[in-house]
Amino acid sequence: MSDDEGKNLQSVITIAQTLLLKEKETSAITPTLIADKVAVAAALVATGGEVDTAAATGELIRRFSHWIGQDSTLVDDEGHVPWLTAARKRDWRYWQRYQGWLERKMSAAAVDGLDKSTDKILGLLEDPHRDGAWDRRGLVVGHVQSGKTGNYSGLICKAADAGYKIVIVLAGLHNNLRSQTQIRLEEGFLGYETSAAGDAVKLIGVGEIDSDAEIRPNCATNRSNNGDFNTKVAQHYAISPEQRPWLFVVKKNKTVLERLLKWIRNHVADTTDAATGKRFVSNLPLLLIDDEADHASVDTGEQLFNPDGTPDLEHEPKAINSRIRKILHAFAKSAYVGYTATPFANIFIHRRAATSDEGPDLFPQSFIVNLAAPSNYVGPARVFGLWTPDGRSGGLPLIRDVSDHVDGTGTAGWMPPKHNKEHVPLHAGLDQTPPSLREAVAAFVLACAARELRGQGAQHSSMLVHVTRFNLVQQEVRRQVDAIVTRMRQKISRRVDHEAVVAELEALWRNDFEPTSAEVAESVPEPEGLPPMPSWEEILSALPEVLLDIDVKMINGTAKDALDYAEERPKGLKVIAIGGDKLARGLTLEGLCVSYFVRTTNMYDTLMQMGRWFGYRPGYIDLCRLYTTDDLVEWFGHIADASEELREEFDAMAESGATPRDYGLKVQSHPVLLVTSPLKMRSSENLQLSFSGESLETVALHRDPAILKRNLDAADRLIATMGAPSENDPRRTRNGSVQEWKGSRLWSGVPAEAVADFFSAYVTHPKARKVNSALLTEFVRKMAAGGELTSWTVVLLGGGDGGEHVFAGGVKIAKMPTRTPDPDIKDRYSIGRLLSPRDEAIDLDETAWKAALHMAVKARKPGPARQKDDAPPSPPTVPNGPSIRRVRGDGAEGVPPARNRGLLLLYPLDPAVAGVEGSTAPVMAFGASFPTSVSGTVVEYRVDHLLWESEYGPAD
Repeated sequence: MSDDEGKNLQSVITIAQTLLLKEKETSAITPTLIADKVAVAAALVATGGEVDTAAATGELIRRFSHWIGQDSTLVDDEGHVPWLTAARKRDWRYWQRYQGWLERKMSAAAVDGLDKSTDKILGLLEDPHRDGAWDRRGLVVGHVQSGKTGNYSGLICKAADAGYKIVIVLAGLHNNLRSQTQIRLEEGFLGYETSAAGDAVKLIGVGEIDSDAEIRPNCATNRSNNGDFNTKVAQHYAISPEQRPWLFVVKKNKTVLERLLKWIRNHVADTTDAATGKRFVSNLPLLLIDDEADHASVDTGEQLFNPDGTPDLEHEPKAINSRIRKILHAFAKSAYVGYTATPFANIFIHRRAATSDEGPDLFPQSFIVNLAAPSNYVGPARVFGLWTPDGRSGGLPLIRDVSDHVDGTGTAGWMPPKHNKEHVPLHAGLDQTPPSLREAVAAFVLACAARELRGQGAQHSSMLVHVTRFNLVQQEVRRQVDAIVTRMRQKISRRVDHEAVVAELEALWRNDFEPTSAEVAESVPEPEGLPPMPSWEEILSALPEVLLDIDVKMINGTAKDALDYAEERPKGLKVIAIGGDKLARGLTLEGLCVSYFVRTTNMYDTLMQMGRWFGYRPGYIDLCRLYTTDDLVEWFGHIADASEELREEFDAMAESGATPRDYGLKVQSHPVLLVTSPLKMRSSENLQLSFSGESLETVALHRDPAILKRNLDAADRLIATMGAPSENDPRRTRNGSVQEWKGSRLWSGVPAEAVADFFSAYVTHPKARKVNSALLTEFVRKMAAGGELTSWTVVLLGGGDGGEHVFAGGVKIAKMPTRTPDPDIKDRYSIGRLLSPRDEAIDLDETAWKAALHMAVKARKPGPARQKDDAPPSPPTVPNGPSIRRVRGDGAEGVPPARNRGLLLLYPLDPAVAGVEGSTAPVMAFGASFPTSVSGTVVEYRVDHLLWESEYGPAD
C-alpha cells in the first residue's frame, strides 16, 4: 500500500465514522450501514486515488463492535470539595481537539470510555481555582499495555482546560522512554514537534485539528536524546498564572529532578514559608503525572515510626522518591496521579509516612482507580486461559516451549539463568543460537510477510528478544540474530543454495501458521472474522522484500529507539529488538508479533517483560507467537491469577465504600504477592502475612509416598477427632433449586485446635506459593486466641470419578475426586484449581448465598482481561470467592457476621489420575476459606535471602 493509499484509507474511515456516529442515535449500526457510509466517504475522496473499501469496512465493523468494561474506584473524600460540572466543561478546547484526534483512529466506544474515565479522575483532584493550600494523591491502575498513556494524555488536556498551569510528567528511567512519552504528548496535547532550539517545528497530532496559537501550550523539554529538563534553557522561561500551561516531560533521574526542584524554588516560587524559610509556589496549581509509578518512585528504605505511631521526621527517603515529594511539597496546590499496571509496591507505601523536608509519602490516599480495558484488549486470560479443576483452559494456541537455551544440567549452555557479563552464548559448543530462537526469527519473518499481504504493511511489526540483562551479552545475541536474518536474506533474494531455508520456512508455515490461524479464528471470532490467510506461494513471493526491510537492533536506552517508530513513512518498520532491563519498562514496541523470553537474572524483570506481550493485536492475533519456558509460563500464571484475585477484591471493596487505606492493608499482607515480587521485600528480613478474606488451595502436591502417607494420616486423625459427620450428602437450596454434594461428608462446629493440628501435621509442597502449613497453623491459633475462627465447618469431598477409600471411623468416600495434572511439570503433582465457588459456599444458607450473589453482581466490573473471549459478559449466576468470604466475615442485610467460622475442604484425590504408581490411597489436598476480618492479625514469614535470590534473583 502506497503512502497516498494509506492516507486515503484513513480519510475514508474518519469520514464514515463521523457519518455513522450521527446515525447511532436513531438506528442500529449494522455491517450493511457501515458499507453504505464507506461508499459515500470513498466517493468524497475518490479524486485522491484508489481506496480499499473492504479494509475500511472491516476496520469500522471492528470499531463499532467494541465494548468497554466499567472502571472501579476507591475514594477518600476527606478535605475534598466536589467541583467538576458539565457547565465547567463547555468551552474546553484541549480536550475537544484530543477527542477529535482520537476519533480518527479509535472506536467511538473507546473514546467515550476514555472521556468518562478522565472525567472521573479529574473530578477526584481539586478545582485548580480553589483557594488555599490543598494536596490530592491518587493512583490509576491500568492493564499492561492497555493504553495508560492515552488516558493520562486525556487527563492532562482536561486539567489544562480546567486551569492547572504546570504539568510535570515523570517518564521512566531512560532516554528512550522519556522521548517516546514526549512524542506522544506532542501528538495528544502540545500539537507541535519540539526541537532543541525551543521553537515549534511543525504541527502534528491535535495541532492539525486546532492550531490556534492562543491555546498552544508551552513546553520546557523536547524530543531529542538530550531533550530532558535543562537549567540553561529554563533560565529564560518566565511562568505567570495568566499564561498558557507549561509541560515538563522528565526522567526519573536524581540529577534531573534536583535541577527541576532548584529551578522551581528559584524561578517559579513566589512566597516564603515563615516557619522554615523555604520558598514555595502559592499561585500555580501543579499536576504531576508519575508514569510506571511502582518503579523507582517508591521509597524502599524502611521509615522508622515513634512509639505513638507518628513517623520519624528525620528519615531520609531514597533519592528519587525524595525529589518527587519535594517538588510536590514546593507547591501549595498540588495533585499527584501515579499510573501503573502493577500497583503493589505503591500500596506498600506506609499510609502515614512523612518527613519535614519532603512532606507526606506517595501513598495514594485520595483515590485508586482500576481502569477497565476495552473488549479488543488481549490479556492474560485470553492468552493463557483460565484456571479450572482440569488445568488451564481456553488459552490461545500461541505459546511455544523453549528448553534448548540451556544444556541438560540446566546450569550451562547458550543462555543459562545465571551468567555474568563475560558470558559467551554458544549452542552445542558453536557460535550460534539454539534452534528455538532460529524458529522464532523465522516465525517473525512469516508474520511480517502475512501482514504485508493482508494490507497491514503500513503498520509497524516488532519482535522482542529478552534473554539477558547484560549489554555485552546482548551485543553477542544481536550479532547472532543478525547473522540468521542476513543468511535468509542472501539465500532467498539471490536464489542460490536457498532450498533448505525455503523448505524450513514452508514447513513452519504449513505445520504451524495455517493450523494455528484456523484454530484462533474458531476460538476468537473477531466481529468481521480474521483477514484471510495468504497461500504459501504468496508468502514465498513476498519474502525477498520483507527480508530487506527487517532491522535487528539493540535497544539501549537512547531516544533514537523511540524516534524511529514516530517518524512518518509509507511503510511500517520491521524490527527485531534485542533488549534487557532498559526495555523492561514502558517503551512500546509497535505491532509486537513475536516474543522470545528466557529467564534473566532478575525474575521479576522478566515477568514484567512478558506482561508487555499483552495489548491490542487487531487483525493479526493469529500470527503472534510467544516463545518461552514452562517455568515462566507457570510463574506468570501465579502473578496474573493473584492480580486478578485482587481486582475482584478491589471491586468488592469499592462497592462496600472502602477507602485506599483499607485496600492497602489487604494488599500489604497478600500471600502470593509478597513472595513473588522482590519489590515488596525492601530491606526487611521478614514479611507480614494475613489469610483473612483469602481462599487457599493446594495446587502443588507431593508424589513422595512417605509424605503422602503422612498427609493422609493427618486427615485420618482429624476425621477421628471430629467423630460422626453432621451431614452426609449435604444439600442446599440455591435460588429455589436444590444443590447436592453427593458422596461428601460435612462436620459443623469443629474446634480451631483440631484444624490447627491438621495444618501442623500436613506437609505442604515448597512450590505451593501461597499455602504454607506452619504459617496456617500459627494464623489459626492467633485468630482463635482473639475470638475469631473458633468454630470450623469441615467437608470431605466425594462424588468424583475415582475409586473408593475408607477413612478413620469407617467414613467412606465411594468415588474420589479427580484433578488433571499439568503434563509439563514433572517434579510434583501440579493441578489447576482445586476449589470452586460452589464448594466454597457450602456453609452458607440460602439467605447468605443470595446476599453473596447480590454482592458479586453489584461489584462485577466485566473486562476482557479476565475473560477467554471478547463477547460482552452475562451477570454472574453464582457468588464469587470474595463475596462469599465477605458475607461470612462482614454479614449483610439479614445475615449476621460469622468471623468465628472458618471452612476447611478436604479433597481425597484419586492417585491413579495423580500419577502415583502402586497406590490406591488418595492424595490428600485441601482448600481453606477465611472470612474477612478487621482484626489485622498477621503471621511472620522469615526470609532466607540466599534461597530468595536463587529463586527470584536479587531484589532491586
